[in-house]
Order: sequence, then C-alpha cells, then structure tokens
Amino acid sequence: MIKFNKEIFKKALIAGFFSALTIGVLTTLTYKSAFGLFLAGSFGSSMVLLFGFPESPFAQPKNVFFGHLVTALVGVIFVNLIPLPIYISIALAVGVGIFLMIFLDVVHPPAGGNPIMVIIGSVSFDYLLLPIISGCLIIISLAILINKFILKKNYPLK
Repeated sequence: MIKFNKEIFKKALIAGFFSALTIGVLTTLTYKSAFGLFLAGSFGSSMVLLFGFPESPFAQPKNVFFGHLVTALVGVIFVNLIPLPIYISIALAVGVGIFLMIFLDVVHPPAGGNPIMVIIGSVSFDYLLLPIISGCLIIISLAILINKFILKKNYPLK
C-alpha cells in the first residue's frame, strides 16, 4: 500500500502548478500571438528540474540556457550542413550534444533530446532564436521569479 506523504504531495503540487503556468505562458505566446514559436518538446522536461528540483546543478540558469542552445545548435548543424542518413545523423548529434554539454559544464539532461526533434523537424538556424533562446529566457525568468520570490527558495544557486 502506498503511504501518503504530505511534504511530497505539496512539492509535487507546487511543481505541477508552476510547470503548467510556465508552459501555459509559452503556449499562449505561440498560439495566441504573432510573435512566433516559443515551445520545444524538451521544455516540458526542463520543468521537472526547474520546479521540482531547483537545487539541482542541472536546473541552474546557465545549464538550462546553454544546455538547450548547444544541443539545438548541434542538431541544426547536423540537419543543415552534414549530409548523413537520418538514423546516423540523430545518433551522432545526440552524442556530440551530450559530449559538449559535459565538456562545457552546461549539463541540462532535458536538452539531450533537442538534436532528435531538430533533425526530425528539419529546422533551420532560425529555430535557435525562436523557440530555443527566447523560450529559455522566458523559462529562466519565470523560474527565478517563482522560486526566489514566491517560493522563497535559494535559486539560482550560483
């Protein structure tokens, strides 16, 4: 039998609520404005860290921003400049993206999926600005406002 834990329930509720709010902002900007695309599938996974585990080194703003940017850039380079079969391109791009995140000390695990969606979607370099850079800036800004000022957490750590 599962034992009810009030603290875990509260943490999960808060993380779920603020994740929905943040993704709601990005969704509204994407579908109800003329500004462009602000959503990337990997942003949903980022919410787990930013609102469930903001104390994690993987949830820090530098890691979120540059993790997403580096891996999306790798995907865009592979899809636009390296003519390989898709099954080889995806595998290599994910490996290179993970290598670079670790090497550059900007590991953000949700970003590991960016090369897959970038290559499958055959996106251009514009994808780096909208949704990756703009979406990350909005996500990070909301995470700081919510974690630091509403939830009174020590975020960001560095």
